[in-house]
Amino acid sequence: MADLPGIVIVGASGRMGQMLAHTVNASDGARISGAVERKGHPWIGKDLGVAMGGQALGVTVTDDPLEPFATAQAIIDFTAPAATLEYAELAAQARIVHVIGTTGLTEQDIAKIDAAARHATIIRAGNMSLGVNLLVQLTRKVAEALDDEFDIEIIESHHNQKVDAPSGTALMLGQAAAEGRRVSLETAADRGRDGMTGKRRRGDIGFSAIRGGDIVGEHDVLFAAKGERIVLRHIATDRGIFARGALKAALWGIGRGPGAFDMTDVLGLA
Repeated sequence: MADLPGIVIVGASGRMGQMLAHTVNASDGARISGAVERKGHPWIGKDLGVAMGGQALGVTVTDDPLEPFATAQAIIDFTAPAATLEYAELAAQARIVHVIGTTGLTEQDIAKIDAAARHATIIRAGNMSLGVNLLVQLTRKVAEALDDEFDIEIIESHHNQKVDAPSGTALMLGQAAAEGRRVSLETAADRGRDGMTGKRRRGDIGFSAIRGGDIVGEHDVLFAAKGERIVLRHIATDRGIFARGALKAALWGIGRGPGAFDMTDVLGLA
């Protein structure tokens, strides 16, 4: 095991953090070499496996990322924007792979992450699944083929604990649609409708967010014109697909030079 690539999981206690821990631990291609949580978290100082309610893994949860980063080959990060920016800087200093699944990042955040990618391999994606990344490619192709007689709406559904909207995946799909239309998503996006908003503007790319229960993730891209509709859909029923994709990205990135990549690079879809 010691000769396998070491992966640090940051935000280890979270829903995705625990899924990542199970996924990496079950893998025959990597090992968990570190686990990080925020200062004051009750898991600090505990064995990660025990904290998750299972057997000891020999990995102690820490609030100081410096030591685990120094001996790892990659980190996987599904945390929050402020934490991700801190980890990006530290990962760049350590010259290790940084896989980012964090959503809610601003353009300014992404610019800082891209700056860190001059020194380290960074793989960032709003969604790590093969199916979603195929959907992104299809959305771009369909948007390119259809003119603005077809309205574009992106409808996403997630569990009631999700804190950002639209989802990172919805924004990936919106960006793909905008690229297909050769327009700027910033100017074409309609991200909120309430009250007397007036009729829909031609060429807009609309977003709707649904939150409820334990929905893992559902995304529809609707192309609607007079007399016909095209619907592209992806439904995730197992959060494990995201963890498996993130691990695949981490292993793909090890040994590569600095740069900013996404899952289309990892999956050979670029």
